[in-house]
Amino acid sequence: MTRAKLDKKPQDVAAMFDGIADRYDLVNDVISLGQDRIWRKAAVNAVDAYSGELVLDLAAGTGTSSESFVRKGARVVACDFSLGMLRAGVRRRGGASRGGVTFVAGDALHLPFADETFDAVTISFGLRNVNDVDQALRELRRVTKVGGRMVICEFSHIPVEFVDRLYSTYLMGALPKIAGMVSGSGESYDYLSESIMAWPKQPELARRLQDAGWSRVAWRNLSTGIVALHRGFRDK
Repeated sequence: MTRAKLDKKPQDVAAMFDGIADRYDLVNDVISLGQDRIWRKAAVNAVDAYSGELVLDLAAGTGTSSESFVRKGARVVACDFSLGMLRAGVRRRGGASRGGVTFVAGDALHLPFADETFDAVTISFGLRNVNDVDQALRELRRVTKVGGRMVICEFSHIPVEFVDRLYSTYLMGALPKIAGMVSGSGESYDYLSESIMAWPKQPELARRLQDAGWSRVAWRNLSTGIVALHRGFRDK
């Protein structure tokens, strides 16, 4: 594993996502064989937002995931560090605040929201790209109302070790090549595949949620552990 790639500066990561913004959703569909839609739906169901609630969708990208919460009746703030991703989402919807989704630029380490603003917070496939995961978990708790909840949907590890090794071979070999053909930027997906391999296993991430102050932490695997959902609550 090339450590230098994992040590990208935040502005470099943002620039990387800016460069693939217009084809990002298409690439996700291709490289996951359409499974990303199932994973995002599972995250929406886990958040369980209802009419009148305010949801923070962090690392929302183009806002594709945010629309699902609106269909549940919630209001959504789609927040992302990549201006390119946000601009792509705004273009598709004809404005920065349309159809129940409001796009806001923000850094996960210093969220531009007051304490206890949101009924629920969620981040899908973005936490591993944050420079300081533990600080981001604390920030997400800060902006969540007491009694509110958080759901993380993130690539993870298959519990069966030899199967996980086979999956890692796909990540490092086939994924960047396929993604490069679709997006025109295979180098970006070299970094993404490495970040998935370096990501902590499910029990370790659960411990870090608890250390950040989240209560009643639990997780469940999707697609045998290729992706995992973690959930926690702010009880005080």
